[in-house]
Amino acid sequence: MKYLIIGIKVLTLTMLAFMNPKNDFKTLTAGAKAPLSDVMMKTTSDNSLSLNDIKKENGLLVIFSCNTCPFVVGTGDKEGWEGRYNELAELCTSYKIGSVLVNSNEAKRPTGGDNMEDMKARAEKMAYKMTYALDYDSKLANAFGARTTPHVFLFNKELKLIYSGKIDDNVDSKNAVKQTFLRDALTNHINGKDIDPDNTPALGCSIKREG
Repeated sequence: MKYLIIGIKVLTLTMLAFMNPKNDFKTLTAGAKAPLSDVMMKTTSDNSLSLNDIKKENGLLVIFSCNTCPFVVGTGDKEGWEGRYNELAELCTSYKIGSVLVNSNEAKRPTGGDNMEDMKARAEKMAYKMTYALDYDSKLANAFGARTTPHVFLFNKELKLIYSGKIDDNVDSKNAVKQTFLRDALTNHINGKDIDPDNTPALGCSIKREG
């Protein structure tokens, strides 16, 4: 019994040693105000913008994204969600809602595929219609409690959260989508209807924070 207790203690300490305190955060829930909305972020257009700068009269869409996650860029015959970004950007523009892609993969800079030069190349290749911004030291992701790429957060004109989670119910194929969670949230918001659900489980690769 003595050795069993010692073994359990060693295992517990080992697990604690590998825990990343930067992942110990709480994800924003509906009604929460967007944090760090005045923090300036460098963009692939060689300027610096804050969430306050990007928002429009009817709100703001924030998508935590990256260049390297299969859930974003796809793999093999699986599409990934990135191919739907521009349609969402166009919808946001028509609804007078600002939109931004945020890259928080601090641990994958400078050589892991998510530095600014990589971001610029990706933005050009995919002809992004959203601002693409670098979240230094994952500060925005930590404040939002963003967990995956992608992880979406939709805010109203007062920058209060009205929907968060995933884009739709099928990352592999746009044509197989049955539930367009984010598109429905955007449309219901503009039409003054309830957003239900206002949260779905985010699905994707973990955000690669330092530490």
